[in-house]
Amino acid sequence: MKRKLSLLFIMLLLCSGILLYSEHNADADELTLYNAEQIYELSHPALFYIRILRSDDTVASAGTGVTITPEGKAVTAYHVIKDAGRIEGTYPDGRVVSPIEVIGFDEVTDAAVLKLPAPGDQPYPALTIRETAVKYGEKVYALGYPIKDTPIITEGIINAPKAEVNGRDRILTSAQIASGMSGGPLLDQQGRLSGIISGSLRTMNNIHLVVDMSDVRKLLSENQQ
Repeated sequence: MKRKLSLLFIMLLLCSGILLYSEHNADADELTLYNAEQIYELSHPALFYIRILRSDDTVASAGTGVTITPEGKAVTAYHVIKDAGRIEGTYPDGRVVSPIEVIGFDEVTDAAVLKLPAPGDQPYPALTIRETAVKYGEKVYALGYPIKDTPIITEGIINAPKAEVNGRDRILTSAQIASGMSGGPLLDQQGRLSGIISGSLRTMNNIHLVVDMSDVRKLLSENQQ
């Protein structure tokens, strides 16, 4: 009888171990990491080229924005749309949206929230927002429009997840940033929006500035419309 109970106990332990192993593997399988080609294919539909138009429809400046909800909420860098008259967006598939409304901004953090026109029967492609902070050395990708009709992707790492630059906290990255990419997304290997491109450091070659998503999430929570 004791031998049977011992065998039963061992079998129960083995079954528990198998279940725990299976659950662990299931969790691991959920963490899918993508390469640069896959990141671009997954995320670039949510990217749009921003044009700031004067009253005579000439272009005053340009930059990049990214949609975060199918209903048309988007984010960009504040300096891209600062003092804008009319804002127009063009998606990679040629879809033009206008006018775009600024519903929230923070000049200190350089973040801005936009509201696009109602999508009708064609919802906007949107990115998932990362909830956790980026880490030292983590691989990331930057997307944006240095040239109209030419979105690009660059690859780098997180050089510092938090650095004080001119009185503001910034993410530092080696992913290359060109003029016109401001307001575009910094993505992690899962394709999640992990920051908003803000600019470059003159004092450090090939190190660039990104708005942390904690600042963006705070601004979003204050502008729920």
